[in-house]
Amino acid sequence: MTKRINHQWRLVARPVGMIKETDFEWAEEPVSSPAENQVLVRNLYLSLDPANRGWMREEGSYMKPIPLGSVMLGGTIGVVEESRHPNFIEGDKVQGFLGWQEYGLAEGSTLRKLPDNPNIPLTAYLGLFGVIGMTAYFGLLDITDPKPGETLVVSAAAGAVGSITGQIGKIKGCRVVGIAGSDEKCKWITEELGFDAAINYKTEKLREAFKRTCPNGIDIYFDNVGGETLDAVLGRINLGARISICGMISQYNATAPVPGPYNLINILTMRARVQGFIVLDYLPRAPEALADLTRWYQEGKLKYRVDVVEGLKNAPGALNKLFDGTNQGKLIISI
Repeated sequence: MTKRINHQWRLVARPVGMIKETDFEWAEEPVSSPAENQVLVRNLYLSLDPANRGWMREEGSYMKPIPLGSVMLGGTIGVVEESRHPNFIEGDKVQGFLGWQEYGLAEGSTLRKLPDNPNIPLTAYLGLFGVIGMTAYFGLLDITDPKPGETLVVSAAAGAVGSITGQIGKIKGCRVVGIAGSDEKCKWITEELGFDAAINYKTEKLREAFKRTCPNGIDIYFDNVGGETLDAVLGRINLGARISICGMISQYNATAPVPGPYNLINILTMRARVQGFIVLDYLPRAPEALADLTRWYQEGKLKYRVDVVEGLKNAPGALNKLFDGTNQGKLIISI
């Protein structure tokens, strides 16, 4: 029998600025058989996320840094090839954290068996029905507690998390304003997703745009980018505003210290609340989020889109789509 080969990307250098293919090494090794309680998975899809950049840093982020020479981390969906765990059989579709490789061995306890639902594509479990949907759900509802009639601003609003966040805001009765990086993206979130207004931050100054789109101020801000956008929002917040910090993508590739917001005094004067969160803290409550997300999707209240790049070899270059703004929705590698 011919020995199966596992192709993989290993992290070999700490990126400086934008990620380069030379920060990785394309490697291969024989596919191993599972030990007791392990499962061998052939990966079908790989999730690419802004958080990947933080995991590469030597100082790490909310997770320990990826050791140089090891397989790059990443969320995956795959099919069980062999199982020595009682809860899985050959052919099961599973979700896990098996990294940038064609095959992965995992303890059965770390895998989630996906439902056999022909009406939901597997890629949806890396987006709306995965950590992306849960990030939007808990980051908005748990931290900001939106009320009908309030003004919600979402940055990176055409991205995977932002697009879902804005739609949940509409479900909760908010007036939703999205910030995106092209006229095409602004058109998508307003005409297809139902946002009330959109701002192209590349062609319009945010402070002036907020006067136009948020005439009564900002009650809630869901922040995916940080930097100058956060500063402009702080200059427009209302009394009792809530700010949910999901990401700071404008700073992930910075090679020098980034100036902090200058309008911090408004947090005091407006008695605002700013809270950061990591979706991993909410995983025990996943069923709660998935139940609502599924119901809203079935009712036609939630839409999503995926940006699928073909081939594992293209993963390093594709990851930068998240930072140059060329991705269209949830970024996924079809392995």
